[in-house]
Amino acid sequence: MDAKTEIEGRKTFFIAPDLTFFPESYLEEFLARGYESYIIKDFRFYPMEEQVRIISETCPDSIFFFFIDSEVGVDWPRFIKYFQTKNGEKALIGVLYAKGKPDDQKSALERYYLFDLGIQCGCIELEYKKEKNFAIIDRVMYANQACGRRKNVRAICDSTSKAYFSYNDVVIRGTVSDISLSHFSFVPDPNFTFPAIPLYTKIDGMTISFKGYRFVTSGNLVIQRELDNGKILQVFLMLKNNGQPGLEPDIAPKVSQRIYQVVTDKVKEILLEKCKRWKQENL
Repeated sequence: MDAKTEIEGRKTFFIAPDLTFFPESYLEEFLARGYESYIIKDFRFYPMEEQVRIISETCPDSIFFFFIDSEVGVDWPRFIKYFQTKNGEKALIGVLYAKGKPDDQKSALERYYLFDLGIQCGCIELEYKKEKNFAIIDRVMYANQACGRRKNVRAICDSTSKAYFSYNDVVIRGTVSDISLSHFSFVPDPNFTFPAIPLYTKIDGMTISFKGYRFVTSGNLVIQRELDNGKILQVFLMLKNNGQPGLEPDIAPKVSQRIYQVVTDKVKEILLEKCKRWKQENL
């Protein structure tokens, strides 16, 4: 799978956060809501300005939340103005700061960022109780369509992800090409003949192996088409035992954790390689 496929889709980046207000565990919870998000806080090897530039060029149409109380050697007002001017509508910007500033300072921040610069994702005061901050940022991300066009984040699978199920007394085996919390794409093994499956057929007892975790679900065939190489691609909507879309409550968190690892590890790898290339060119 090429890098373009891995980085497509809207992403949210939290730049230089204070983890006492915003722990990393929030990222996995956001993923369950359809938000692919990242924390960028290590500037020992690559300057913050360069990391943000690389991210914005690599992942267009992203959302950036800057924690302006963080002391990382950056003039925040000046940098955010520059970033806003350079990117225009290609990147959405929000500003986060800790509760406790005097009213006149809060008014000045809001005037500068919201009215002078016109950032779109708000100038947001964080609470001391981090549980409240999750709800605050969740509302902002929802309002700014942080999930983009996809309701659920999908992970691109490697050849180790498999599935099998029985249809008309024939066991059909193949590979899982991608998976989310609602759907998975399946390519049957072309070396075996299997019966045609009509669209919208419900199949029970589908066994899926993904990143070392095996689970069983029902599925409804919603898309079927032939690929350029002659193979068949089938997309199944996963169903709970009661027939509702999705995974059972005991399965969904484990699948979500693995989707988060697959998606974020690949994107981080792509961004790190670009940072290393920038450093080599600027030694």
